[in-house]
Amino acid sequence: MENLEYLKSLLDIHPELQYEIIEQYWTTDFLRFYHSQTNYNISKETTTLSATIYKGKKSFNFMLDNATSEKLDNAVHNALAIIDKLPEDPYFVDLENDKTLAKPREVKNNIEAIPLKLKTEILSRIAQAVAPHNFDIFGSFVCNYQKYRLINSNGLDKTSENSPYYLEVKAVHNKSQVTVIEAFGGEDFQYFREQNFIEHLLQKIGYCFNDIVDIEPGTYDVILAPRCLGEFAQYLTYGMHARSLDQHSSFFEGKLNQKVFPEWISICDDPDDPEIIHKDYGSNGHIYRYLSLVDNGIFRNFMCDNYYSHKTGLPKNGNTGSCLKIEAGDKTLDEMIGSVKHGLFISSLHYMNFINPKETSITGLTRDGTFLIENGKITKVVNNLRFTEKVARIFEHIQALENRSHPVPFSGNYEIFDIETVKSPHALVRDFNISSSTKTI
Repeated sequence: MENLEYLKSLLDIHPELQYEIIEQYWTTDFLRFYHSQTNYNISKETTTLSATIYKGKKSFNFMLDNATSEKLDNAVHNALAIIDKLPEDPYFVDLENDKTLAKPREVKNNIEAIPLKLKTEILSRIAQAVAPHNFDIFGSFVCNYQKYRLINSNGLDKTSENSPYYLEVKAVHNKSQVTVIEAFGGEDFQYFREQNFIEHLLQKIGYCFNDIVDIEPGTYDVILAPRCLGEFAQYLTYGMHARSLDQHSSFFEGKLNQKVFPEWISICDDPDDPEIIHKDYGSNGHIYRYLSLVDNGIFRNFMCDNYYSHKTGLPKNGNTGSCLKIEAGDKTLDEMIGSVKHGLFISSLHYMNFINPKETSITGLTRDGTFLIENGKITKVVNNLRFTEKVARIFEHIQALENRSHPVPFSGNYEIFDIETVKSPHALVRDFNISSSTKTI
């Protein structure tokens, strides 16, 4: 953290400036496997230092990888030369002033706790379990460790660390090329149950030996797997941010404290659920706390940082939707499947994009296990499908939720391999709109 202190000293010479500085250290142990064999294992680490400098209502920001004092001298020199020429932001009032510190907690470095030997042993047992069915496994097993420190000119000085892990296994039949997927992730590895993971994967593999069919475009009753419902929830929360409200691109504009979904839908942002990757601080270092977003169908809160709180008048909470949880319902998965006369089981989604964020309209594809349900039983494999839907409509049409929620990991692979979890149940959704078949598995 020497570079952060050095940058602070450079900026403190200029009392007319305000600033926020974040230094983040990130390292990963990334194992990729292919055709049931380890393909490669890489370790990578990086340290980034970012700063936003304010002079009155003008601001300038920069970010450096592996900063040195010389790089920082040049960056501050350039910032001071440019900032007076920049336009003002009339809505800027002040930086974050919440100095509340998160409760101390012990963080186990999963790069050390789940070493390469243990990863390969787990993957070997999964590969052995699927091999009699003529399946190979593909995917990745990743452990990260990250630590960051944030300071600003209002006196905030906060540090945080976490160490998420992510296991995603795609099983592929060597002849038909039918695929199914199973994933698990979080921060505390004691919640990973290897035998359960294998059993769930084998159950999906059991569906793959049925005939492969196309279906016609139309609306279908569908069972959405937890990863699907969780991903739809991530898209839904775009409109729950104060920024989207300010830009008039939020579905929830004018709907605060109004009923928007059935009463059995509750969604929250919960950093303290032990199965979800923990988060100490949110936007600009604000303490991260539980936040109800949808309570028994009623929209309760926008996620709002310091800037948009000043601009919109909404209460500041600093939440970012990084710890989403959809509360469980009261049905078993078997009961929900058994209630579907003619419909689909959708295991995973791919290549989703917004069409219109305010309307929550999206388009995307199904993959890695789409199955036909007939008279309450999974009977056939369905080629991958394209759908065009409104996320809000999906949640409006949820008929039932499974009586347990599952932690589902999601990842991004841009610059650093970021990992988040969403906790979600299976869901029964009425009249889900399928627009076409891809004709491919």
